[in-house]
Parts: sequence; C-alpha cells; structure tokens
Amino acid sequence: MSSGWEIRMSNSKGIPYFFNASSKQSSWDAPAELTEDQIKSLPGSQYLSGGSSGGGAGTITASHLLVKHKDSRRTSSWKETNITRTKEEAIEILRGYQAQIGNSREKFEELASIHSDCSSHSQKGNLGPFSKGQMQKPFEDAAFALQVGEFSDIISTDSGVHIILRTA
Repeated sequence: MSSGWEIRMSNSKGIPYFFNASSKQSSWDAPAELTEDQIKSLPGSQYLSGGSSGGGAGTITASHLLVKHKDSRRTSSWKETNITRTKEEAIEILRGYQAQIGNSREKFEELASIHSDCSSHSQKGNLGPFSKGQMQKPFEDAAFALQVGEFSDIISTDSGVHIILRTA
C-alpha cells in the first residue's frame, strides 16, 4: 500500500524534502507515520544518500520561461498577485517570446529575467541540475528529450506554460 509520500530535491535549497502527491503536503522532515525502512523505499530515496548529485548520468540542467494562467496550480507570481489570463492567452504570450528568441540563448535569458512567472527569473530562468522524478512529468519529458542548447516548443504543466532551454 502506497503512503503517497515521495522524496524530491529542492531546486532552491539543493536539499531533499518529503512530498505527498495525494495531499500536496510537503515537509523538510520525514513524516512521523513512516518507519526508517519505509522512508528508504520511497520514490526518490536516492536523494537522501547525498553523494553523487550534480552531473550524474541521469542529471541535466535546464532553464525555462514560465507564463502562468488562471488554471495554474498557483495563480500568483513575483510580478502578479492574481493571474487571470487564460491558458490560450499565456500560450500566445509565449509564442511572441519564441519569435523574439529565435535561437538566441542571450535573448531567452533576457526575456526569462524580465517576464518569467517563476522565481528562477532572478537566475535568467536557470533551474539548476535535476534528475528524473524531480519535475512535473511533461516538463521532465521535454527537457530530457532536448539536446544541449536546444529549445522546446511550448510545454504545458500544472504550473503553467513553458519554453525550456537545455543547458547541460
């Protein structure tokens, strides 16, 4: 029987945390109801052992430009307290950014710094290194399918719509 808990790596702090996919609850501390053996068998338990993160075979680095919409998981960002645009409007905004970016990493970083609804805007959209299982599945699938230096088309997740640039 699944507890619903998994272990994820925090992109901002670089340390593992516990996340319950059913309740959407997250915690830095292990859930009290789990035994040590149960914790070791959770998806993502490899993040607890420390060691070989950063550059492993299953680790990539990517940046993104996120535009949230009214159906996003969180309808606020560092630049807007109440996001009311539709998903279609968010996609149109990203299409405009795509036209400006072309294949220019510099333009992408500039636009991500100014326009991304993610806190990673302060790092030009850079999410740092991550492994499979750390990002939402559509984002992960798209990012891992890209070659280094390649841009994705528009990707939709629970967070909003994204353009992804694989950087390593």
